[in-house]
Amino acid sequence: MSLLRERRGRVMPKAHVEDTFVRLSELNPNPRTELEYSTPYELLVAVTLSAQSTDVGVNKATRRLFPVANTPAAIAALGEDGLKPYISTIGLYNAKAANVVAMARLLLERHGGEVPRTREALEALPGVGRKTANVVLNTAFGQPTMAVDTHIFRVSNRTGLAHGKDVRAVEDRLLRRVPARWLHDAHHWLILHGRYVCKARRPECPACVIRDLCTFPDKTRDAEPR
Repeated sequence: MSLLRERRGRVMPKAHVEDTFVRLSELNPNPRTELEYSTPYELLVAVTLSAQSTDVGVNKATRRLFPVANTPAAIAALGEDGLKPYISTIGLYNAKAANVVAMARLLLERHGGEVPRTREALEALPGVGRKTANVVLNTAFGQPTMAVDTHIFRVSNRTGLAHGKDVRAVEDRLLRRVPARWLHDAHHWLILHGRYVCKARRPECPACVIRDLCTFPDKTRDAEPR
């Protein structure tokens, strides 16, 4: 990932890790995914559609789709050709339509139309990888997983919270370093922090609540007065 071309912060002290999540929790006590859903199945579909797409774009599509089809049986009945018009504004929609329909059929065949609650069963579904499984396990079922996307990968390496050359390495280190009481919400806080504050091109360091805890050596500064 391109983030590794920039300098990383030194490893954040353990005490600062705790303080990081105290501050993030005070800023946003009840963090939530920005994907819109009302059932575990809707969440599974939304996360599957979100790969290489924005949450805003996925929400626009699912607002059209879910009132028409929001169960495995309804999606399977639509079929790929019936599903595509609802998601055609999303990148890679042909492949995603194939995966979502195949997933729906497999859920009906193997799980009685219910979303499974284990990683192994989730990752056996078409289009579902480790990150998607982690999101569903955490957000739908309350398990303390860490779904590392590009935002969390960047924030973790940049701040010194958890270094890693790939997303799995960062995930494993975060699970070791984040105190247990913060694990349920940690990935939401970090995603939102990366999306709105610790941005890829130019982090908003002057507005960052953990600026003094972060070990990134190239912090941005306030604009110079005129």
